[in-house]
Amino acid sequence: MATHEVLDDTLAPLAAALGDRLLTPSAAAFAETAAVFMGGPERTPVAIARVRDTAEVAAVLAVAREAGLPLAVRSGGHSYVRHGLADGGLVLDLRLMDGIEIDAAAGVGHAQGGVLAGAYVTAAGEHGLATGFGDTGSVGIAGLALGGGIGYLSRLDGLTLDSLLGAEVVLADGTVVEANPDEHPDLYWALRGGGGNLGVVTRLDLRLRELPVVTGGMLAWAAEPGTLTSILTALAEAPAELSAMVNVMIAPPMPMIPAELHGKALVMALVCFAGPAAEAEASLARLRAPGAVHDSVREIAYPEMFAGPGGPAGGGTAAARTGFLGDGVWAPSDAWSAAAIEAVSGATHGVAVVNLRPMGGAIARTDASATAFAHRDAAWMVTVQGLVPNPDAAPALREWVESAAGELGVGGRGYVNFMGTATEQDVRDAYPEATLARLREVKRTYDPGNLFASNHNVAP
Repeated sequence: MATHEVLDDTLAPLAAALGDRLLTPSAAAFAETAAVFMGGPERTPVAIARVRDTAEVAAVLAVAREAGLPLAVRSGGHSYVRHGLADGGLVLDLRLMDGIEIDAAAGVGHAQGGVLAGAYVTAAGEHGLATGFGDTGSVGIAGLALGGGIGYLSRLDGLTLDSLLGAEVVLADGTVVEANPDEHPDLYWALRGGGGNLGVVTRLDLRLRELPVVTGGMLAWAAEPGTLTSILTALAEAPAELSAMVNVMIAPPMPMIPAELHGKALVMALVCFAGPAAEAEASLARLRAPGAVHDSVREIAYPEMFAGPGGPAGGGTAAARTGFLGDGVWAPSDAWSAAAIEAVSGATHGVAVVNLRPMGGAIARTDASATAFAHRDAAWMVTVQGLVPNPDAAPALREWVESAAGELGVGGRGYVNFMGTATEQDVRDAYPEATLARLREVKRTYDPGNLFASNHNVAP
């Protein structure tokens, strides 16, 4: 019998259950549905199953399990290594499971597994409430939370996974369970940092805080070593209410950036002060002191921090190397700042960025053993990343990323949500030895057959 006939028989139960929500490569909507936000190795699934409830999730898992098909679970699709695609396998696409319920009285948000950060932030913001995510509205909150979630409220409230009160999970055998401190506490521990290794999260219960407005927006400076050092020092010493995403990059031809800086090295930061506006000025004054060439920081509704495009979908190839700097403290030097600026200025490919995110605050106050994310003592997370439109330029891009990361001391301890490769060494970098051993034990309990392998895989 021909291979495609065998495959047709395998997928027949899903075709009957999902109808036109089971997309194969011949479907008109297949390419658009398969597009992800980061480039990387080409992966073409045999089908994409767009599910609407836990029963359909279980049905997809049964087909993948019984047929031995590779399986990928997708919510937002922002993985650098395209974990949301399974080459020659099934993609379980959660994006139609996008229901949100905000229980303002209880201070809890309930979100299905396909919800994107921007939609949740907007829904919560209608009640003057917020949960801390990253910095991009098109990211799926399930993938974000399972890996960590470092964003605008992390120094104040902890990582996104620290706000995860519980979750509904469909296990590899199709069983639906609740994971929280009282039910399946070992699974609950592992979900918070263990990536997609344990099951399909179909509902997240997230803690909310009151946050009707913030003082936030963009600041930009001409890239000079002393300027970058001053900015990073000010952020490291700022109160927990202030956080930022700092990018050292080549200035794009944006109208708000002076024309004489276009094409030159720039320090650009999205800053957010989640406290009273009167208290924001002192912290922001230190950032403004080096002389910003652009300043749009003002009092805004928190959802405005997530406005704007989510990143390039489909085309191009991305590469990244991420790591954590400092054990509790890290004092940036002018020499380090100069190396970061030089790395970006010397890049000959497409987009080149050194991204810095301050840690500390509430992140560090949680014990490292409390969750599967264990790099809580770090002072900064640094990611060297780039994007090229032409896949032929990918080798040069990866060479630049590794060279720049080496110069800046980035590597050795990694963050699964931003890793650009998925090797065994990457897994060891992501999880300290004791954490990895505990994750393997939980994996053996909940996914002994390693059905969920399209991730930074903790093999059972």
